[in-house]
Amino acid sequence: MFVDAKLGGFFSEATHQQTIIEYAREGWRLVQVLPTKYDGNGKPTQYEIIFERPVQKS
Repeated sequence: MFVDAKLGGFFSEATHQQTIIEYAREGWRLVQVLPTKYDGNGKPTQYEIIFERPVQKS
């Protein structure tokens, strides 16, 4: 599962912690966090959070 999260900035709050908590409650395990967007100074402003969980067979 790939989920976008914002780091936050001067006028906005970071969303990564709440996203991780919500997905963990649903059984997802955090695998990695990758920066996907940067500001003009090269600072990451947005991340892709990668989760995994076992495949449920029908």
